[in-house]
Amino acid sequence: MTRRHNQNSSGPSQRQLRVGEVIRRALADILNRGELHDPEIDRLSITVGEVRMSPDLRVATAHVMPLGGQQVELAITALARHKHELRRALNREIHLKFSPELRFVRDTTFDQMDETRRLLSQDRVRRDLERDGDDG
Repeated sequence: MTRRHNQNSSGPSQRQLRVGEVIRRALADILNRGELHDPEIDRLSITVGEVRMSPDLRVATAHVMPLGGQQVELAITALARHKHELRRALNREIHLKFSPELRFVRDTTFDQMDETRRLLSQDRVRRDLERDGDDG
């Protein structure tokens, strides 16, 4: 029996998540080992927070952030400049039917966490949370 990904589902499939995590780990390892030989990338400690895969697994979007959150655009530009070299390095480490096209974007996870903390610290929200806690 053939299983198909439901086009109406709201999130990525298990396969997309698995492949994305494998690519995330491999990219992080490649960057940590300094395999790109680029002075701009070598002086930035780049974190790969997440890799999201397209439904057909042919495009991998890596969410990256330099340590300290500085020089994000420089990091993204440098990584994009080396995307073919990174793709070859990935092919040596992981074996997929298709080698995905690599794209790099700013990792906004920390920004989202900061915004959530800010919202939760508002007096009105704290009162609502305390009131909901009293009901239980």
